[in-house]
Amino acid sequence: MSENYEIPLHDIKPLLEVPEYSFYYFLVLVVLGSLLLLGAAFLLYKYLQNRNKFNIRKEHFTLIKNVEFSDAKKASYEITFYGHTFKDDSERHTKAYEQLVHALESYKYKKEVDSLDTQTLHFIEIYLDMLDV
Repeated sequence: MSENYEIPLHDIKPLLEVPEYSFYYFLVLVVLGSLLLLGAAFLLYKYLQNRNKFNIRKEHFTLIKNVEFSDAKKASYEITFYGHTFKDDSERHTKAYEQLVHALESYKYKKEVDSLDTQTLHFIEIYLDMLDV
C-alpha cells in the first residue's frame, strides 16, 4: 500500500538560489581593519622614535642664547660656531651671519682683546632675534 500523495501546489514557487556575499564583506572589513591598525602602529612608532631624537638646532639655539659675554674672545668663537647652524635658513640669515662674523673678526685671533662694543652686541642681538627653532 504504498500510495504516493503528491498534491500539485500551484501557489508556492520553488526556492531560489540567493547569492551569499557576507564572507567577502567580512574579508574586506578584516583587511581594512588590519590596514588601519598597522597605520596607527606605524604612526605611534614614528612618534615615539622622533620624540627623544636629538635636535642639534635646538641645542645650538640654547647654547647661543646662553653665551657669556664677559670673555669676548671665547664669546666670539662660540657665537660664530653655534650661529653657523642657522646660517642657511634664508638669504637674510646668511647676510646677518656674515655681518656678525665680520664684526666678531676683531675679537678673534689675538692674544688680548677688549670687551664687546655696543655695535657688535647689537649685531648679536639682531641675529639672535632672527633665529627660529
